[in-house]
Amino acid sequence: MKAVQITGYGQQAVVAEVGTPTTGPGEVLVRIAGVALNPLDLKIASGGFQGFFPVEFPYVLGTDLSGTITEIGADVTGWQVGDQVIARLDPTRGGAAAEFAVVPAAQLVTAPSSLLLPLASGIGTAAGTAWQALVEVADVRPDQCVLIHGAAGGVGSFAIQFARDLGAHVIATASGKGLDIARQLGAHQVVDYTSTDFTKAVSEVDVVLDTVGGANEPRSLEVLKPGGLLVATPVPPDGERAADRGLRAEFVFHTSNADRLELVASKIDGGTHLLLDRMLPIREAADALSYLARGRAKGKVILVVDGVA
Repeated sequence: MKAVQITGYGQQAVVAEVGTPTTGPGEVLVRIAGVALNPLDLKIASGGFQGFFPVEFPYVLGTDLSGTITEIGADVTGWQVGDQVIARLDPTRGGAAAEFAVVPAAQLVTAPSSLLLPLASGIGTAAGTAWQALVEVADVRPDQCVLIHGAAGGVGSFAIQFARDLGAHVIATASGKGLDIARQLGAHQVVDYTSTDFTKAVSEVDVVLDTVGGANEPRSLEVLKPGGLLVATPVPPDGERAADRGLRAEFVFHTSNADRLELVASKIDGGTHLLLDRMLPIREAADALSYLARGRAKGKVILVVDGVA
């Protein structure tokens, strides 16, 4: 089968012929329709996350997949050959950017019926991170004010919709085409960070979701009300700096959870929009990763696998 693999940290990803994996007890074989690329894939490939996710080479990239079950392993119940599914694989194991992947049955979720199957791969990490941050960590409630940085990205685009549906007043920072995207997704106020200092335009915020990092972190503390919460996804925030201001700061690193994935997948069928930047065939994986690394993607970058030569 074809798979997108690296042979060492810092090496360019290539599409190579590798052996098709075999199922063990509690596992199924999935023919991949689509794989969503994430910043995590870039960090793993560069070696930047080897302390968290050490990998063995050659390593097949990818965690977020959609596809169709083609084989059922021993001790698997509740699934049948032909079922369309989504899943998020263990990053240390990887393996989603391939024609086939072995997936623990416990991590499978039925794919939303309202999306083309390749597109459904874009749900896992992006929607899961947004939900984990806003609901499980921040416990966003009606009438709170939520500021979302990177609002037109994969996580941010889901976060706008989830915060809106939770009854919050949603403020988004974005630029260029992202401004209209944020409005269309339901942001009540949009700040163009290229022309406006958000610390001058925003105040009395209950929760900041920072998907960007860098200088955004200390500046975000300036707009939080006393007792407010900064939730950061790129790197752990400075908790002491926040505490000195009477604020809180939490780091969210998305963890695979089938119950959460099933919940956010149900939101898709309920009308939540998956923002797609582009879909490319798997043979263009290197170009897709390079594009993602530039940090300008508006929504998800997805590789189409099934049926692509």
